[in-house]
Amino acid sequence: MADGSRDKLLGSGGTGYQIRDTMDQVDQVKGIMRKNIDTVLERDSKIQNLNERSDALQVGANQFLQTGTQLKRKMWWKNIKFMIVIGVVVVIALGILIGVIVTQNKRRKKAINEAKLKL
Repeated sequence: MADGSRDKLLGSGGTGYQIRDTMDQVDQVKGIMRKNIDTVLERDSKIQNLNERSDALQVGANQFLQTGTQLKRKMWWKNIKFMIVIGVVVVIALGILIGVIVTQNKRRKKAINEAKLKL
């Protein structure tokens, strides 16, 4: 209510004080309600901000999970390839070692056989 219309309602009678007290109480309640509404709106804003941050965090977590999975697969294949290379190198080394041993045994047997023939 505008102040002018309020003064007309209040008048100068004994009930004017009661009406004035009631109007003051109404004004106080309106002030409290406005404050409560502002608080609710502020909380809503904070909740929206929190939801946005939560959504962004969820997106980041999903990206991290996908990247981690891809990296895990990539490293697994890299490890498998490395093991295959090591296996091939070991087989080649064993082949060379066995070939050298077999060749030396053949030479010894041949030398022993030639020595027996000379005798």
